[in-house]
Amino acid sequence: MPDALIAFTTRSGDTKKIAETIAEGIRFEGLEAGVVNVNTIKDETPLEGYRAYVFGSPTYHGEMIQPMKTFLFLAEKAGLAGKVGGAFGAFGWSGEAPDRIYQTMKNIFKMDMVGDTLRLKNVILGGGVQMAQEYGRSIARKLKGA
Repeated sequence: MPDALIAFTTRSGDTKKIAETIAEGIRFEGLEAGVVNVNTIKDETPLEGYRAYVFGSPTYHGEMIQPMKTFLFLAEKAGLAGKVGGAFGAFGWSGEAPDRIYQTMKNIFKMDMVGDTLRLKNVILGGGVQMAQEYGRSIARKLKGA
């Protein structure tokens, strides 16, 4: 079983690319990462057994998109307290979704969050590949120290 689960939702594919790049960063540190679209998760069972969880959604009209909202209610039942966590997302203008995911993971799920959120327009612009890989590396380093 992978060490980390990266669960995302996307509309245009940018958030999926960010998720895959975060997973690369985790793997660069010698750990395993699984990447899954939240639409494929129907109950909390697939969330069991990981040491870290990284959730991502794009921001549309100042909000995370509905599949992530639904997923977070499901994830609340998974008993993630104390697990390492991170949040990310793609955005065009405002980028509130990752911050809302992060606050949910930290304050409601009581997870041990890594630094801050990762907010990118996409992985191609402005050093996005390096930033997403470094975010993954920071997740892995936190796991190694945990």
